[in-house]
Amino acid sequence: MAALQGPALGLRFETARAGDRRLASLRMKELKELPEAALKGASLVKVKFKDIKLWSDLVAPQGLVGIFSKPDCTKMDYPAIQLRNSLPLSLICDNIRDPGNLGTILRSAAGAGCSKVLLTKGCVDPWEPKVLRAGMGAHFRVPVIANLEWESVPGNLPPDTCIHVAGNQDPSAQDEPEHASGKASSYGWISRPRNLKAQAGRGRLPLDSNSEEDKEAEARDQNPELAAQSYCESWTRGPVAVVIGGETQGLSLEALQLAESTGGRRLIIPVVPGMDSLNSAMAASIILFEGKRQLQLQQPESTRQTFPASG
Repeated sequence: MAALQGPALGLRFETARAGDRRLASLRMKELKELPEAALKGASLVKVKFKDIKLWSDLVAPQGLVGIFSKPDCTKMDYPAIQLRNSLPLSLICDNIRDPGNLGTILRSAAGAGCSKVLLTKGCVDPWEPKVLRAGMGAHFRVPVIANLEWESVPGNLPPDTCIHVAGNQDPSAQDEPEHASGKASSYGWISRPRNLKAQAGRGRLPLDSNSEEDKEAEARDQNPELAAQSYCESWTRGPVAVVIGGETQGLSLEALQLAESTGGRRLIIPVVPGMDSLNSAMAASIILFEGKRQLQLQQPESTRQTFPASG
């Protein structure tokens, strides 16, 4: 089961198309603000405020809770305008464990026009309350397929999809002491990788062949060497997907291997030297909207998304 809270999320309730849907409300005022489609087929229950507080994880509940079975994305009705503006651009989340980050990433994916979002095992549950709140209805605008093994990821993408991974530093620019943070995330997109063995050989670090750090370095030495390029250079030929790694674990070996097998690249988001990281949701937004820009430039001008004139 999952729950939506507040009038804003209640507007998305009608698209869940779940077998068991219930609306719990403190006052009739909240129900009257919903469209009729949200009420069709749903059981309406008036409850006391103390009950709403028990069900909600918010300090100040908004008085309206929608409870429903977790939807099957293949059976959901997505808005027609979203489908018309969908692009051959998919997002793959790799170990995104922070609910706020995942919700924000889903919101950006829906805004950029992604055709789908894939979540591999290790990601937070997309229907967790904090993810739903941060997503602000994105769950009902773009298909979200969760809990995937890496072996099944290609089968959920269009044929011949090229898979890229996001980064903020070219791996060739390594070994600067300032960047050796020692965190696992140093090998994902959010921080600069370094080779502990190489540093030990230069006397920067003691070399202990049995240390956990050394074992991690040896494992990462086996990572595929992906060609790197700026995220604003062309990378959207044909259907594409982008992998965003979590801020704790970074990109997994499976993600890098999959990208290598499709001819993918490491898309670099340059940051000012000395900055250790970007937020994963921020990186996803930057890259997805750049992908949107590139893909729309390839479309006939008459079919591109239009915007009202300023002023």
